[in-house]
Amino acid sequence: MEDFSAGTVKFIGAAELAGALGLIVPAVTGIAVVLTPLAATGLAVTMLLAALTHIRRREPGRIALTVVLMLVAAFVAWGASDPTPSGR
Repeated sequence: MEDFSAGTVKFIGAAELAGALGLIVPAVTGIAVVLTPLAATGLAVTMLLAALTHIRRREPGRIALTVVLMLVAAFVAWGASDPTPSGR
């Protein structure tokens, strides 16, 4: 992480943790479910920026995993933003 300060690394970690909680907590509690697509979108953007960082650093092995995670987050954002409840 020589490209980023310790504060930036902590911010990225906190953003990823908040995104993960935003995916899980609304689904478990049924409260504030509008946060799920927002959290997934935030995670997708975070993964896009991470992929760009790996491209700049020439780390091809890490690019693939990051892009897969970005696509999964984008899929969750798209699926969770559907206004019709599932099963109806």
